Amino acid sequence: MSVLDDLKIKIYADGADKAGMLEMYAKPYVKGFTTNPTLMRKAGIVDYREFAKTILQIIPDRPISFEVFSDEFVEMERQALEIAGWGKNVYVKIPVTNTRREPSNELIRRLARAGVKLNVTALMTLEQVRRIGRCLADGPASYVSVFAGRVADTGRDPVPHMAAALELLRPYSNIELIWASPRELLNIFQANSIGCHIITVTNDVLKKTNLIGKDLEEFSLDTVLMFYQDALQADYTL
Repeated sequence: MSVLDDLKIKIYADGADKAGMLEMYAKPYVKGFTTNPTLMRKAGIVDYREFAKTILQIIPDRPISFEVFSDEFVEMERQALEIAGWGKNVYVKIPVTNTRREPSNELIRRLARAGVKLNVTALMTLEQVRRIGRCLADGPASYVSVFAGRVADTGRDPVPHMAAALELLRPYSNIELIWASPRELLNIFQANSIGCHIITVTNDVLKKTNLIGKDLEEFSLDTVLMFYQDALQADYTL
């Protein structure tokens, strides 16, 4: 893991599977954790509060983000204040808008001024980054999560996009930029190269870290062997 240890970027494990989170907690290069309702549903979480409090007892010393799940700003605020009270290492995830495209600006500004550490999530555009930066400017330590992986899914190069987002946030010493939803291990090195503060990575991508620097001739042979063995096991004939 020395290659990852040498990177300046902080790697946060993205998931909601308790066993997977504990596995990543044992790895020194994992500096924090993020979750969201989609990951929690996929992991079969039924009781949100119980799950979160259990995880916080096990992982009390690294930042963890938990997301509100209401679509109404009044209820989002209530949920955010409760979640923030669960631990000093908790960041509350607030979506950049609700489902009706209404910006969360005022809610984010109020929560930041109340001292709530926020992780504003689901950002895509640079205008959103500019706007949220202003909302968080007077608050405590906070994150801005730009979904670089989804930007890449649209055929756009996420590297210059994220570099521009980083510049927009540079005036704010309390805000860190998260490269969210990476699709491959390479994204960690791309994010590190532009000076991005944090990247959130799922366990399946993190499990590929043993491939870093692998000899390509060996990797080629591994691939040939995989094709050959799968064909044998399938008992194909011509």
